[in-house]
Amino acid sequence: MTGIFAAGEKALLLDSKKRRYLIDLADDGEFHSHNGFVAHSQIIGEPEGLFVNSTKGAEYIVIRPTLEDFVVEMPRGAQVIYPKDLGPICMLADIGPGVRVFESGVGSGALSMTMLRYGAHITGYELREDFANRAKKNVASFLGEEALERYDVHIRDGYEGIDAEHGPFDRVILDIPEPWQVIPHAEKVLQAGGIFLAYTPSITQASQVREALRGKWIDTRTIEVLHRGWHIEGQAVRPDHRMVAHTGFLTVGRFLGLKK
Repeated sequence: MTGIFAAGEKALLLDSKKRRYLIDLADDGEFHSHNGFVAHSQIIGEPEGLFVNSTKGAEYIVIRPTLEDFVVEMPRGAQVIYPKDLGPICMLADIGPGVRVFESGVGSGALSMTMLRYGAHITGYELREDFANRAKKNVASFLGEEALERYDVHIRDGYEGIDAEHGPFDRVILDIPEPWQVIPHAEKVLQAGGIFLAYTPSITQASQVREALRGKWIDTRTIEVLHRGWHIEGQAVRPDHRMVAHTGFLTVGRFLGLKK
């Protein structure tokens, strides 16, 4: 979305120290910080990229948040999968328009939101109702209420099975502690040629997933995504001293189907 800011939209304020503040614009709203406040009326009706000053003279640049911005700054109940893994997950699982996804462990909705943005239709199982409600709220907040038409979340335990009436599925994507327990259920609802992907924090979990992906699965692999920025200032070029290294392992495989 581009153009003029309007009430009801989101805006991202960047200060002189590159700190980022996500706000929901309202006609009578105010953004408050230790540097005073900025009235939302200074932003509403103005184009993206404007500069505004707080009551104490602090300057902010105002832009629209990207999906990456929203995932990092959005309200959450559970730990989210971060952007460095969200993109690779959607590439490895070949997420695209119309793809039918079973997701278990929706958490705060970061992965759901990303797959919906790619055009997927998602059936999600989540144990905690507060997490499910937060995920749906976050999806609607960033993608709009219409995205919920492709997002069907149930308060259910994926370890106990996947309802056949909710399938069949093209993809099964899991962010739960013991994803190997769901693999036998996935084999009953996943189309031949479909893709399974599990996000796990530890390599021992990934190893158990790989052990379970035997017999009816091909092209199994486990990867880890490392994110290192670079400092570039004139002729001074070097890797950043800090990097986003381990967050989780991505284990993926393709289903051959149940044919003998």
